Amino acid sequence: MSFQDFETEGRRLGILRILSRRSQYTTNEYSLNDELQGAYAHHVSRDRLHGDLAWLDEQALVIVQQPRAGWIVTLTARGADCANGVANVPGVAKPRPGL
Repeated sequence: MSFQDFETEGRRLGILRILSRRSQYTTNEYSLNDELQGAYAHHVSRDRLHGDLAWLDEQALVIVQQPRAGWIVTLTARGADCANGVANVPGVAKPRPGL
């Protein structure tokens, strides 16, 4: 696995874990990007974040809504299972024990 794949999988797991801690399991792209930078040290462009969100949506791990003001992202039950390490989805890192 390349470093870029490792980083992408970790970032996707970070997105799922952020959503799993939110009330209503929902957030907007701006808040999500801020927390990815602050808590997970993933500094990414909006284009890259949108790419990850679109991929997670295709995998049925999140639901993405695209109103004019910015994307709204909601965690699905499958996404929650992945964030907690119960489900394994290729392309998303598996959480380590104790984290």
